[in-house]
This record gives sequence, C-alpha cells and structure tokens, in this order.
Amino acid sequence: MLKDATAIVGIGETPFAKGLEPSECQLASEAIVAALADAGLEPSDVDGMASYTMESTEEVEVAKNIGAGDLHFFGKVGYGGGGGPGVVGLLAMAVATGRCNVGVAWRSRKRGSGQRPWAGAHAQVTPASAWTRPWGLLRPVDEIGLLTRRYMHLYGATRDHLANVALAVRKHANNNPRAIMYERTMTREDYMKARWISEPLCLFDNCLETDGALACVIVRADRARDCPHRPVYIHSASQGLPSQSEVMTNYWNEDPMRGPAWTCAEGLYRSSDIKPEDIKVAQLYDAFTPLVLLSLEGYGFCKRGEGAEFTNDGNISIGGRLPLNTSGGGLSEAYVHGFNLINEGVRQMRGTSCNQVKDADTCLVTAGEGVPTSALLLRN
Repeated sequence: MLKDATAIVGIGETPFAKGLEPSECQLASEAIVAALADAGLEPSDVDGMASYTMESTEEVEVAKNIGAGDLHFFGKVGYGGGGGPGVVGLLAMAVATGRCNVGVAWRSRKRGSGQRPWAGAHAQVTPASAWTRPWGLLRPVDEIGLLTRRYMHLYGATRDHLANVALAVRKHANNNPRAIMYERTMTREDYMKARWISEPLCLFDNCLETDGALACVIVRADRARDCPHRPVYIHSASQGLPSQSEVMTNYWNEDPMRGPAWTCAEGLYRSSDIKPEDIKVAQLYDAFTPLVLLSLEGYGFCKRGEGAEFTNDGNISIGGRLPLNTSGGGLSEAYVHGFNLINEGVRQMRGTSCNQVKDADTCLVTAGEGVPTSALLLRN
C-alpha cells in the first residue's frame, strides 16, 4: 500500500528567470544534484527516475550528466500541467514496491525563452482541438476563458473573486526571495487596470513565463529517517480523468463544471486518513486564477459554486482558513508546470517556508484543473 510508505527527503531547484543560458538538460541536472545534496545522498545512489511526457530531457542524458547508478525504473506522466503530483506518485509506487530504492522526479523548462507549443501556424491540432482551434481557441487562456465565463454565469462569480486569488499569491511571493515577483507588489487597482489576455481573463489571471528546473528525491519511509531533514511522507496520491472528458474544452459535457479534480479527489481521499477539513495548507495549480476556484470545490473545501466566495475575507492568505500557494505559485513565483508547488509543500511540512503556516502538518498539492490531473497529500 502506498500510504506513508515513502517520503520526500530532498528538494532542489535552479534560479527562476527569463532567458536563462543553460540548456534544459543542464538545468534539470543542476536541480537533481541539489535535491540529492539536500537529501544527503550521492548521484550514484539514484536508481529510479520519473518526469513528464512533455519533458524535453531524456533519462539517458540526465543519468549520465549527474553520474547516476544503474537505473531499475524510469517512467513519465502525461498532460503537462496535470502531471506534477502524478510524476511523484508514479515514482513513489516504484519505490514502495521495490522497483527502485532512490528515485528522483523533475521538471525542467525554458518557457521564459519563448517555447510555446501552440504558437504559430504550425500549432498542434489533435482530434479534439480540430473542433476548437480553427475557430479561434488557439491558446489555453482562450479555452479557460470560456470556462470562466460559464462559471461566472452560473454562480455569480466576478473579477473581484479572481483578483482575490491573484492578490493573495502575489502577497506570498513578495516575501519569497526565490520568486519572480519578490518585492513586486500589486494592488486591486493594478489588477483591474491590467490589459485583457482573453476576456474575462486579464494579464494577472495568467501564470508567469519562466525558465528553471526543480526536482525532489523519494526513498522508503524507513530509510527516510536517516536523512538530514524531517521526512515528508507521501500519504496519498491519485490521478483523475472523468468519463467522456476533453482536455481544457469540456464545454459539451453534461456537467462542464465537474472537472478532473472531482475524479482525482475521489481516489485521493479513498486511500487516505486525511480529509479536506484536516488540511492546513494547500498548493493548488494556478496556471489561471479560475482554476483555483474549481479546485477548491473539486477537492472538497466548499460546495459546488462556492469557490469564488471562499476566496473572500482573506481565507486563502496566511492566517486564513486555507492558505494557498504560499511560495507565490505559478502566478507569482514561477511557472514550471506546477513542480514548484510540490517543493513548497515539502517546505511547509518541514517548517521552512518563507510564509510558514502555523502548525501545518498536512498539505494538499494539485495539478491542473481542466486537464487529466493528479494530486498528492503530504504529511510530516
């Protein structure tokens, strides 16, 4: 059984910026070596690897570059922003079942250098997107913009609710020296005056464009106790792909507002002793502000249609009911397909976050809502 059988014992990351000089492979290698050093382990101890299918680096090159040992497990998880916790869950299963002993998971990306898979005339057209892209839904922001408008129409959500999310995570980033938006404050007026990207989503509803890499190290729970830092146990992991779902354009489904988070949550809590009311802090995937509202509902923190209201009164800030994205998340720390949310979850469980939540002993980390997704429950 996966529950508490493995732990994250090391985390590492490169600086975040636009236009970093090193290649994605070099950035990945640097992050992995840093995570291993944090865990008190050597690269030669590594015998398992996991990452995203959208990762451009290959196990063969990364393993050679860091000086890994013989690999007994390697695997990848799909759907980009939906993959992060799933990558960690996949690797945890390999470690828990003895397929490997020391596993590293990573994501490396040079998004800030202009790599956008949907840009230009050669934009990818999948069987599903053949029904949308020729009519102008070229970018994820366009697709999520339509979903947001539907949510606003059904539940009375407003731009003020979206601003609550953007302002909360920006405030957290302002206290995080690693964050792109460190000390770069934002007011509600700044948010409201920002240019449209795809109405009703403005500039500050969109994640950053970032170069950087992150990694974490996973070992069995019994071995974790010998590592330098407090083990962060992987209590539960899940993935979710609802029946008859489409990627980011689920508009013709019978219930478009019941996205992958609901399916993922069912599996996550089914194998868990931790329930929504027990969770002290959460790292919810925030490529776009409205995804946070949908995730709050899907993972059981409020009822259907109440995600917008949940963001009021400082509920999602430090000191609130459920502090979110305490490093700044994808909106204000960095956007590396959500892996920074995993590392921040580990810091919260260690008690070392720049925005530490008092008595935090449980943390939910999620991947993207609107795509086949994944989630982790971490505990200390």
